[in-house]
Amino acid sequence: MTSTCLITGGSGGIARALAATLRTQGWRVARAGRSLDRLDPADDDVLIEADVATEAGAIKAVNEATAAFGAVPDAVVNAAGAILLAGITRTSEAQYRDCLAANLDTAFFTAKAYVAALQQAQKEGGSGAGRLLMFSSVAAGIGVGNHAAIAMAKGAIEALVRSLAADHSAMGLRVNAIAPGLMATPLTAKLVANEASKKAISAQYPLGRHGEAEDAAALAAFLLGPGGDWINGQIIALDGGFTAVRPMVKVAG
Repeated sequence: MTSTCLITGGSGGIARALAATLRTQGWRVARAGRSLDRLDPADDDVLIEADVATEAGAIKAVNEATAAFGAVPDAVVNAAGAILLAGITRTSEAQYRDCLAANLDTAFFTAKAYVAALQQAQKEGGSGAGRLLMFSSVAAGIGVGNHAAIAMAKGAIEALVRSLAADHSAMGLRVNAIAPGLMATPLTAKLVANEASKKAISAQYPLGRHGEAEDAAALAAFLLGPGGDWINGQIIALDGGFTAVRPMVKVAG
């Protein structure tokens, strides 16, 4: 039987890379985003216009994906998000609210809509099992300069993952998050716009390079597939060793 997945933030680089990876593995994919104009069509993906930073938008995304697939999606990935690089005194109230809406609100309302749909399916005789995957950041687990608002939002997502796993594992729902380092996507294009900035960023990572959207897609596809069947409530670092390793510094002389 073909597996199905709803990906929110569907116009982003990681979402598109994950959709492509899942398609090669035989999945049916729906991608949801705030504007259909930004959801470039690919193969037979179902495209859904919905703002999942709102409860109504998240319900709409899950309901439309369910209608398209004929059943509640086997998996939901909240890939919606935004980056805000600024210290706390340089973060305006509007920037702060937008950062939390794009990262934390999307995670909360997408999860709420998906859990409710699974619970209803269970009442109607289904299993209630599913897979929910979110995205955190290395900045939630280690202090990184100029990340106050985004680190707070991503830290809250990690707490949400563990709480949801505690509440809903018994119905067969697996909930996990990936915490990546910097990924080269359209969202981060300005940060890796030239060779000098690429070199400076890559030097921060023990493996000597920044991440690519395909790195996140490969790990996400594993967690959603049978290989991840006994992984639950986990925050998995995808950062080239950034949060775990401190390379030896060679001093000349």
